[in-house]
Formats: sequence, C-alpha cells, structure tokens
Amino acid sequence: MDPVKNLINGQQLDAADGRTTDLINPSDGAVFTTAPLSGAADIDRAYSAAATAFESWRDTTPSERQRALLNIADAIEARAQDFVDAEVLNTGKPSGLTTSEEIPPMLDQIRFFAGAARALEGRSAGEYMAGHTSYIRREPIGVIGQVTPWNYPMM
Repeated sequence: MDPVKNLINGQQLDAADGRTTDLINPSDGAVFTTAPLSGAADIDRAYSAAATAFESWRDTTPSERQRALLNIADAIEARAQDFVDAEVLNTGKPSGLTTSEEIPPMLDQIRFFAGAARALEGRSAGEYMAGHTSYIRREPIGVIGQVTPWNYPMM
C-alpha cells in the first residue's frame, strides 16, 4: 500500500518535518505502510488552506453544496474496495464485515447531509419591536478544528 499523505489544499503532502509513523496490521503485526506524523506546521498549512477555501465556499448555493457532497459519496463508492482493503489492513476487521458495516453507513451519512444542505433556511422570529420582523439567518462563520472520537474508523 502506498504511504498515506496529508490532504491539504488538494495536494497529498508529507508532514512538514518529514516525520512518519508506521501503520501496523493488527492481524499479523506487519507494517503495511506509513503515515505522516503531523505537527503544528501541518495544522497551520491545513488551516490556511481551509480559510482560503472558505472565502468562496461560504457563498455557494445549497445546490452546489449538495452536489459537492454527492460527488464525494460517489467517488468513495466508486473506490469502495480500495477503502475496504485499507480498513482491513488497518483494523484487522474481516473484509465482508467492513464491506457491509462500514461503507454503506458512511455513504448514507454523506448523502444524508447532502440532502440537508438543500434544507438551509431562515426563520421569522416574530416582532421584537413594533413594526419590525426579526429574521434568523444561518451563515457559515469560518474554519474550525475538531478532534472526533474514533468509535468507528471510516465514519
């Protein structure tokens, strides 16, 4: 398997300082590839790229956002076996289980949120001052960093 890279600004990159870590197949203890051991410089690169992309992304229409997410789901689905193979090596999970329990829910979640992108709405919040109607409008505010639990690797 090819070494894993950071995906930053559409480019697959090594860690800024070149450090890597071995990825080990738990079923046999063998190293099957390496991944970047990313640090602060990599986070800064990713944040900068995301902040630049945000300038145009925040103005996209709901249909454009939906299409972007559907394209991601379609690309994953087209390469589903590649994802299954990588996950089997990474977790030792049986191929059939990975195929049935990892890929379909992942695709379903992405497609669910693609549909939700079409449901962006504003709400009338009533009159807080006589003769004025308040309106709640949701807008993207910027880039965030997030550390998520690793409960289910492909999700």
